[in-house]
Order: sequence, then structure tokens, then C-alpha cells
Amino acid sequence: MNKVRLLTLFWLLGNTLLAQTPAIQRVDPTHWWVGMKNPNLQLLVYGPNAGTLTYTVNYPGVKLVKAHTVENKNYAFLDLTLAGNTRPGTLEIVGKNGANVIRRKYELKARDNEPKGRGLSSADFIYLLMPDRFSNADPGNDKFADMADPEADRNNPYLRHGGDLKGVENHLDYLKELGVTALWMTPIIENNQPQTNEGGAMRSAYHGYGFTDHYAVDKRLGGNEAYKALNKKVHAMGMRVVQDAVYNHVGINHWFLKDMPSKDWLHQWPAYTNTSYKYQPITDPHSAAIDRKVALDGWFVPHLPDLNQNNPFVANYLIQHAIWSVEEFALDAWRIDTYMYNDQPFMNRCNAALQAEYPAMYTFGESWVNNTVDQAYYTRNNINFPFKSNQTGGLDFVLYSAMNAALNDGEGWDSGANRVQQALAQDAVYQDPMKLVTFLDNHDTDRFLSVVGDDINKYKMGLTWLLTTRGIPQIYYGTEILMKNFKNPSDAEVRRDFPGGFAGDKDNKFTASGRSKAENEAFDFVKTLANYRKNTPALHSGKLTQYLPQNGTYVYFRYDAKNTVMVATNQTDKPIALDMARFQERTQGFTKAKNALTGEVITDLKLVNLPAKTALVLELQR
Repeated sequence: MNKVRLLTLFWLLGNTLLAQTPAIQRVDPTHWWVGMKNPNLQLLVYGPNAGTLTYTVNYPGVKLVKAHTVENKNYAFLDLTLAGNTRPGTLEIVGKNGANVIRRKYELKARDNEPKGRGLSSADFIYLLMPDRFSNADPGNDKFADMADPEADRNNPYLRHGGDLKGVENHLDYLKELGVTALWMTPIIENNQPQTNEGGAMRSAYHGYGFTDHYAVDKRLGGNEAYKALNKKVHAMGMRVVQDAVYNHVGINHWFLKDMPSKDWLHQWPAYTNTSYKYQPITDPHSAAIDRKVALDGWFVPHLPDLNQNNPFVANYLIQHAIWSVEEFALDAWRIDTYMYNDQPFMNRCNAALQAEYPAMYTFGESWVNNTVDQAYYTRNNINFPFKSNQTGGLDFVLYSAMNAALNDGEGWDSGANRVQQALAQDAVYQDPMKLVTFLDNHDTDRFLSVVGDDINKYKMGLTWLLTTRGIPQIYYGTEILMKNFKNPSDAEVRRDFPGGFAGDKDNKFTASGRSKAENEAFDFVKTLANYRKNTPALHSGKLTQYLPQNGTYVYFRYDAKNTVMVATNQTDKPIALDMARFQERTQGFTKAKNALTGEVITDLKLVNLPAKTALVLELQR
């Protein structure tokens, strides 16, 4: 869609409201809490001529500092401060315009004791799923006639399939058994988007990345109350909740785009301009200004308008929504979509605001780059960049690429396991590489099993690297039961429904009886290693010492003051008797080892037999 025509339409819609009697139709955030560390709150007030009203607020402990107006007279932004002793209750926002007096109630709630903002650490194991494709507990919310996309059809890979939050809740025991400690779902916020033509096919926004109302969980997933219930059970089972944030853009059907507050609410161009998807100009000290601007301010796609985070009202709206979400839904961490396309000073401000309220809050953004320097730019780093990011973590795309390539490359000077070793060898650029999230696949990539050619030995080796190297590992739903596919002809091929999550499914892969022998072998492998990792601090939080790969083998150690774990992989098609003399730095004093996957005890550590195409995880013993 032509961007200029789109914005003109939005402004025409707004102008039709200016002749109406003043009213307040909406206030965001929808409510707030007393006792927050930051006493400041900015309310977005919307309605016909809401910006022409003179506002007052009368409530003990609450002060109206300033009322802002913007280009569109249907908006006002009210700056409030809440004293530390302000009590829960309902205040009244009063707006006057001549004889017109508008009253709007606004609730200040007491904070609850539900755990929130606890963050993640390298002890965690994240499970990523798409709610629409995981499990459908309530067919009654699959589709609604009053929504912009009224369809749901499991036979169409591009449409919604009906999965919901209750469906996820019903299978938390499956995640717990697998060894998962943190649940990350693709966005659950309302995506009341029309279907869009992408690549010649009409597609729904089942993925969740086109928000249309920040303060509503999509009712096709069950709505706000279903999300609260899910998160409460996640916490009760000892796991943590990661919400997927989208700050860079919104859906083209977002309610505030139908009557924009100001022309600079979005990034404006004379004609539609897409981002280049090129990250190099952002960090390149020699880059042209126009290349940097296109990369950052160009739209991600035509149906996802690009927010202007340099507009202070936009910035406040996004930051307050993030804090509201943590408090309302008891979140522990944030994954941030398209991190590198955001204004980075804004991201620092947002991250800092979250951590001011929740000091343990953990954030990890998606910056899809292919080199360590660019990846380090978007997290706390040791490089002399003119801009310094304060993000606590980040998705480790560099290690992702290295592990996938290593399993398919032949052995060479810079190939095979050398790719993994070399990626980790550059960890000095990060302030804390343990905070990076490692992965083998996700909802935007080819599925891991297909990448390694359906080779179960390569599959196990990759999962072993993932669950034993540094960082916070993330697994994509279905990887543990050998779900596969390439993104051909579209992303839908790697986002298929979890078998057993939907009525009428032939097999139920949530149960051992519903899985094939090969699928149970894969599930049990991940389960055994993930739970061993969870119960072995040396493996998830200990130091890492790696040795240069030699003759198709790659050996490294995870260790702390109490335990030492040796990981040894053999990528060749022949067994190898590994001479342990080379590893004396880490093995001295140990006389035997226990295989963490089989329980087998090795009593002679002079030579360790590595079967062909095998990964060993050995707990060294004295």
C-alpha cells in the first residue's frame, strides 16, 4: 500500500471527528498501580476533541503536572505524578470545554505478590512456541466474524489454525518433563489485521507481530484472563515467562493509526520506503547517512508501519506498555523483535526503565547479523563503539550459524567444529557471553533436523553443543520430536501444528505412546541432557575451556569448584581413541568419568573411546 495514501486516509478519518462534541473514549494505560518505583505516569487520552479539554485530576497523592496537546485535537497526553503514599482506588479525570464537562474514571490498583521481573540466567532452558500452532483447547475462539480476518482453517498453511493459550497451559507438564525452565511464545497481543498478500498468497497474522491494540491479548488466543491464568500456572510449576516485544512497528490496522496523534508518529518518507535489511551501515564508521537512515527508518514491510521512537509520546507509550505488561501479566523476561531496527537510544531508555522497576529483568533482542562485532554492538560489550548498548542479552545468531554450518561442513582449517570453536573464541567482545541466548532453529529459520539432512547423529551432536556450551539455550517447538522442513515455499512450512495439539490429529506426540521409536529416542535424548544440565551448575554456569578441534574431534570442559564436565564430539565416520594427555590442564586429578546420558562409568581416562559421529558428555570423578 502507498504510504502517503495511507497516512492521508488516517488524517481524513481524524478530521471528521473534530466537529464532534468532546468525549473521552479511551485512556492508555488502561490502569496503573500505586507503589511503583517511578512515580511518573503519562496517560494517552483519546476521543473526539479530547485535546481541546482543560483537564483536572482530584485524588489524594496524585498530581496533574502537565497536559500536552498534539497536532490531532482528538488526543491529550497527561503527565501525572503519584506520591509514595498514594492508596489504591479510582480517580476521576475531568475535562472541561465551555459548558461541556467530561468525566472518566481511572483505576489505581494495589500491586500483587505474583512473582515477576525475575529475569533469566544460564541455568535456564527456553522453549519457543507459536500459540496458534501448538494446541487448541477452545475451538469456540478460533475465529470471530467481527475481526478484520474472520477465517481459521487448518488445511490452509497461511491462515490461523486455532491454537490458544489454554492449549499451551494444558501441556505445561510436557515442557516440565522435557527440562524446560522458561516459556517464550511469539506475540500474544491482539493482531486484528486483515489478511495480506505476501508472495501471491493471502496470509493471516497468526504469527503475532502486527499489534493492533497494545492493551489486549488477542481474543482468538483467549484474551487477557487466559494469559494471566497461563502465566500463573507457569510460575506454579517453577518456570518463567518470556514475552515477545515489538517496538519497531505495529500492524497497519492498529487503532491509533486510524486517527494518528501526529504526522511524526511514524517514520515518514515522500514515497513508501522499505528498510534495506542491511545491518552494516548501523555500525560502519564509514557509512553514508542515507544508508543508515533507510536501514533504521524504512518500514519492515508495507503492512507493518514503522514507529518513530524519537517522538517522546511514542517512546513513553511503548515503555509504559512494557512496564504495564510485566505488572499485569507477571512477566520475567523480554525477547525483543527486530532489535537492530529500533532507535538504539530509545532501546537503552526502555531497558533501563524496565530494570529500574525490576532490577533482575532480562532482555534479549533479535539482531540477525553474521559477525561477532555487529552482534556485540546490540548488547553490553567491550568494544569502543560511540554508542554503548545496555541490553543484558541477545540472540546469538553468530553461534547459530556456526553450529549449523559445522555439522554439514567437511573437516578443514576453518570448517567443521572449527566454526564453533572460532565463534566462541571471540567472546571477549561481550561483557558477559553467558547471557547470550543460543539456538539451532526458530520460527524464522529452516528447521534444524532438515538442515542436517535428517541425520540423527548430527542432530544429537548439535543438541549436545546447544545444551552444554555457554549461554542460555533455546529450543523451538517440535525440534525435540524431530519436526522438520525448510522454509519452502514459505515460513508456514516450519510453523506446522504440533501433532496431538488439535482435535482429530492422528497421533499425539505429547505422549510417549503417540511418538515413534525415533521420536522417543530424540525426546528422551533432549530430556535426559536438559535435566542433567538443570541439575549440574558446572554445566550451565561454570567456566568454559575449549581445545582446538583436531582430526574431526572437538573437546571442551565446563567446570566450577565442585564439578568438571567434559564434552567430546567426533564428527568422523570412524571411532577414535582419544588420547587424554592433551587435556591434563582440566583432567588432572580425575581417574574416572560417568557418561551423563547412559550412566556408563569409564574407569580408565588415559584413552577415551569416541564412537563415530558421536557426542559424549562425561562427568569427571576422582
